[in-house]
Amino acid sequence: MSDEPIDTELVHGEIVDGIATLTLDSPANRNALSARLVGELTAHLSVAGVDPSVRAVVLTHTGNTFCAGADLAESAREGGPMAGTERLVGLLRQIVELPKPVVAVVDGNVRAGGLGLLGACDLVMASRASSFAFTEVRLGVAPAIISLTVLPRLTDRAASRYFLTGERFDAAAAARIGLITEAGDDVGAITAPVLDAFRACSPQGLAETKPLMTGDLLEAFEERAEDLAFLSARLFASEEAREGITA
Repeated sequence: MSDEPIDTELVHGEIVDGIATLTLDSPANRNALSARLVGELTAHLSVAGVDPSVRAVVLTHTGNTFCAGADLAESAREGGPMAGTERLVGLLRQIVELPKPVVAVVDGNVRAGGLGLLGACDLVMASRASSFAFTEVRLGVAPAIISLTVLPRLTDRAASRYFLTGERFDAAAAARIGLITEAGDDVGAITAPVLDAFRACSPQGLAETKPLMTGDLLEAFEERAEDLAFLSARLFASEEAREGITA
């Protein structure tokens, strides 16, 4: 279970003028990917995916962190990381397969598994104040699952640098290496024209065009997701990772 009160909604959904906006609202744990948050997000995505009035989905957040990745406290309570790992695989695949464009709108920090969400989204718009880091290597684990969605977005040299160093980088660098689509001082202002463009598109056109970009991603899920899930679970359960997370 999450540390949030049981009656608190962790993901808010709203459909206005053809856009389904899904807002992660668990700032107490930096929008970590708890079972409840993932479950609510999955449910909202399913609704948006079949609603004929929805042209696109916006995934955004409250607080200063878009998503910090795995809910490590919950993993300990569940007796290990495998359940959380499987949930993440399912969520990333759902975003990739959704027959509507998904746009991440970021105004804050994104870390570890949260970057996997960005990779799964079709577009990512971020404020210049946002920051990013693949922190796994510093904890004794690896960005295994999220490599499925992130590596196809990055240049090889950028992936090597940021995966292997765990260093933080800004929105300008994120745009330069392909992790995000665009950075601006006002993230709402740079997102609005994109959403207007989607509103002008045919639902069939969107549904048939998106798979042209996501086919290789889905093939990677088929070929590698299971092995990467076991790798991730093994590393999170290791003594070195437990020491790194505690520190």
